[in-house]
Amino acid sequence: MSQPKADSKRAKVRTYSAPDRDHEMLDAIARYHGSSKSAMITGLVRKEFWRIFPNGTETVTPDDGAQVRS
Repeated sequence: MSQPKADSKRAKVRTYSAPDRDHEMLDAIARYHGSSKSAMITGLVRKEFWRIFPNGTETVTPDDGAQVRS
C-alpha cells in the first residue's frame, strides 16, 4: 500500500466547533446555496483569503494563469 503524498490536493476530514446558533446559520446558508456546510465554509474562506492576499502568501501562491494585482 502506498503512502499519500504530502502535497495532496485531496480533501481531508476536519472538524470545527460553533455555538448552536452559528451552526444553524451555516446550515441555512448552505441549504440556500445548495451546497454542504463544508463547501460553504471553504468557499467563504477562499473568498476572504484572496480579498486580503490578492497576490497570495509565501506558502499559498495563485494558480497558474490567475490574474494578480500589482
